[in-house]
Amino acid sequence: MNIRGLALDLLCEYEAGGKYVNLSLSSHRADGLTREERAALTALLYTTVERKLTYDYYISALSGRSTAEINPRTLMILRLGLCQLCHMRSVPAFAAVNETVSLARNKGERAFVNGVLRAAARAGEALPLPDPKKNYRRYLSVKHSFPTETVRLFISLYGQENTERLLECFNGEGYTDLTVNTRKIAVEDYLSTLKAAGIAAVRSEDAPLSLRIEGSVNPERLPGFAEGYFLVQDRASLISAYALGASRGERIIDVCACPGGKSLATAILTDDNAEITSLDIHESKLSLIEGSIERLGLKSVSVAACDATEGKCELFGSFDKVICDVPCSGLGVLGKKPDLRYKSEEAREELPALQYAILSRSAEYLKVGGELVYSTCTLDPRENREVLSRFLEENRGFVRTPFAVGKYNASEGELTLTPHEDGTDGFFMAKIRKIAENDN
Repeated sequence: MNIRGLALDLLCEYEAGGKYVNLSLSSHRADGLTREERAALTALLYTTVERKLTYDYYISALSGRSTAEINPRTLMILRLGLCQLCHMRSVPAFAAVNETVSLARNKGERAFVNGVLRAAARAGEALPLPDPKKNYRRYLSVKHSFPTETVRLFISLYGQENTERLLECFNGEGYTDLTVNTRKIAVEDYLSTLKAAGIAAVRSEDAPLSLRIEGSVNPERLPGFAEGYFLVQDRASLISAYALGASRGERIIDVCACPGGKSLATAILTDDNAEITSLDIHESKLSLIEGSIERLGLKSVSVAACDATEGKCELFGSFDKVICDVPCSGLGVLGKKPDLRYKSEEAREELPALQYAILSRSAEYLKVGGELVYSTCTLDPRENREVLSRFLEENRGFVRTPFAVGKYNASEGELTLTPHEDGTDGFFMAKIRKIAENDN
């Protein structure tokens, strides 16, 4: 099969339709690929999307044309070629150029693609970038392929040097975190199982059920997947489940549950001896949680469809713990979901109101004395601290409550994890307690 041709078709559909790139991999046209072919296709799709801004700068500099002047399909062919030249060094430059040129549809297009890619191959490591002394934000934006408004936000939070470290982490080599299902196997025993299969994994000191495998792996090919020995879950997400501090016998509700990681981890942490209700607005996605529940052999989790902004009023005031992981911009998981980096600033601006509405409704599930963990996989304070602060200002029956997980001591009741400092997803979590019936 011509993997480059398939990648081109899927990328053109992605660009035209605005769907997530991961959905392209589920296309029926990718059926029947060997493991090696699927890995090559995945690398082409994700890297081309991830580095789009960088490639477009190169294309404009080398061709003397703005990308708006170039036919969209021709532009995507050039991006694919640059992806192979710049980030797939196992492909010889001449092969990358020749095979990519063959995707062109006519003589003029072939000549244009050939000229740009051969110029890129000659430039090698000396491909042009903006002058950092003139505009450092622009330099970081092009070098690491992030919109300038995102770079500006990160610089305001972390400064220039740490922002570059953060962007490098997002574009770096991936990893796979697993949460071990101790209802089925002990952590040390599963480590031994992985070792026997030739797979190196490291246990987290802060979240003892979490194991890390360097590189992206297909979880279904790991030993013990069918037996339910683990679920795939970033360490940061598991830390938030630890922060919840749920106990055996408690009633727990997860208001935006899909794909279910926090509900499932909480079930494992409570030895499958709590009562956990997992809700999500997308009824079609609840089968994902149900499938995981069955695979992991858990009995304490049930699922139902529910709009988190409306809630189930018959359940208000009856829960010990609430998991409130709200929809967000995803600015903490840009390495795993590269297409999120291109979402518009306008779309992000609508999120805090939705997040506040969900938090306000979710807090109504708590008993007096009950606790809620509010979390997001974004680093934008407008979606994190500012939403929480507004809620606490307007709801006097709730207070921040400290928590500790491993080396993390959240004495003020909130914690932010970052890829460049903590080696996890970018993740915010905060814990509050209901101390009285709300009188606003």
